[in-house]
Amino acid sequence: MLDTIPLEIINDIARQAGMEALKIYNQDFYATYKDDMSPVTEADMVANTIICKNLSVLFPHIPIISEENKSVPYAVRREWEYYFCIDPIDGTKDFIKKNDEWTINIGMIYKNSPVLGVVYAPALDLLYSAKKGGGAYKNYQIIPLQRNDNVYKIVASRSHLNEETQNFIDNLKIPKQKEIIFIGSSLKLCLVASGEADCYPRLAPTKEWDIAAADAIVRECGKMTYDYYTQQPLCYNKEDMTNPYFIVE
Repeated sequence: MLDTIPLEIINDIARQAGMEALKIYNQDFYATYKDDMSPVTEADMVANTIICKNLSVLFPHIPIISEENKSVPYAVRREWEYYFCIDPIDGTKDFIKKNDEWTINIGMIYKNSPVLGVVYAPALDLLYSAKKGGGAYKNYQIIPLQRNDNVYKIVASRSHLNEETQNFIDNLKIPKQKEIIFIGSSLKLCLVASGEADCYPRLAPTKEWDIAAADAIVRECGKMTYDYYTQQPLCYNKEDMTNPYFIVE
């Protein structure tokens, strides 16, 4: 199945959705709020429509989970072998604040593990992509990159640097100087995947669609996203699609 899905096509869909979202980003827009008080904009819905329509036409036999679609009962989706896992815009708060670090995310899950991912940051013109067994790329250049510095770089969220996360960082026993890199959205996982950072602790809630695409890139780069408590690789298509706390390294 995975062999029949060209990564280039998924890249193109992400770019198309990103360009339309960018048009909205560069204009005046307003946000509304869902029942869980998370924000949503016209750009989230436009990107979602573009992605879902394209995937449904090109791959009609593969189900889709998206943050902006109706939820699918676990009794139905637990039978799925493959499915697309989408966050049309990750970092909507960054989008609203006019912070360029928001992303379009298209992932594919196979038997509870991410096997394909495209993460596109339109305002930065950054495209990360990977398919299991086919390599991982940043703007079409192979990753991970080689670093020559002697600094241990930890990625963190500006808005979720809570006490637990700070304690984790403070207690890391590393024989190097530690540096914290603040960046938004799923780009945090991408920096670890590419080798531009060493670790991303996420000790705050996320959903599977927030990280599925980027996690596929992480794993294809020889890194892993671990459950913070069990130290096992993060699992997808759970009954509750909320992720446990995790570490990417």
